[in-house]
Amino acid sequence: MAKKNRLFNIICSICVIFFIFLASAPLITLAIPTTQLIPLTPIVSKPVENEDLSAVLTETNAGLPVDISNKPEYDTFTYLERQVRKLPTNLPVTEPYYGDKIIYLTFDDGPDPENTPLILDILKENNIKATFFVLGTEIEKYPDLLKRIYAEGHAIGNHSYNHIYQKLYQSANTYIEQLHHTDDAVKSILNVRPHISRAPGGAAGNFTQAYWDVLENQGYIEVGWNISSGDASNAKADQILNNIMHQTTKNGFLWSHATLLMHDGKGHTETVKALPHIINFYKEHGFDFHVINSKTPPAW
Repeated sequence: MAKKNRLFNIICSICVIFFIFLASAPLITLAIPTTQLIPLTPIVSKPVENEDLSAVLTETNAGLPVDISNKPEYDTFTYLERQVRKLPTNLPVTEPYYGDKIIYLTFDDGPDPENTPLILDILKENNIKATFFVLGTEIEKYPDLLKRIYAEGHAIGNHSYNHIYQKLYQSANTYIEQLHHTDDAVKSILNVRPHISRAPGGAAGNFTQAYWDVLENQGYIEVGWNISSGDASNAKADQILNNIMHQTTKNGFLWSHATLLMHDGKGHTETVKALPHIINFYKEHGFDFHVINSKTPPAW
């Protein structure tokens, strides 16, 4: 009889342990960190196929870290869509990528039916990528140009909707409304929207702290520049090239993250003429050409 009692007690103990394990299994699962895999493509960077913004910044392949310092980043949700779904809206802090002789070619105010295709042809011939900060009004008129920029692996940024300073800079709210408007336009064409943005005329002198706060809270990365081509004036191609060469050689401390401002909007044919020479200049000096994303260091 005593043996039967001992056997019964052992069986009961095993059952108790088993049920405790089953009850705690979900908690154990939650405690184990998981890594979401994002497929990588050599030409076109795919949008984020999940709801967590941090996945953009922890891209992996077979469990190994992957260098995403030179890949465009997009989101499948706009800010308002994230808000409705109660998803995170602000981006996690990442470590900036400082390389050796890195140049970011950037173009504002497009796309333009005359200049943008020529610029894309030149970039394609040289097998390099750039970043295009587009206007909502222009992508609505020329959606096929936006599709080409995206399909050829260049990064796309938000440059406001209409670029009209009087309307744009009334307040932080009017500014962010224009970013939302352009996001909606980009997503209607590409089914994704960018995280990076650039203020027309630059943030200096236009932003108060309220602008920076709303950008951070809504997951935008404001992108400046530290080398200006001077093509916003009436400069000719040789003057544009000389401006860039002078600033680049003078400011060697910027070579880890040289961000060059140019324009592909209407009236910038001289920029198109100068571009092959600009590319050759940086190639001859051993620079790598990168696109802007969340790993790009601040210009200053």
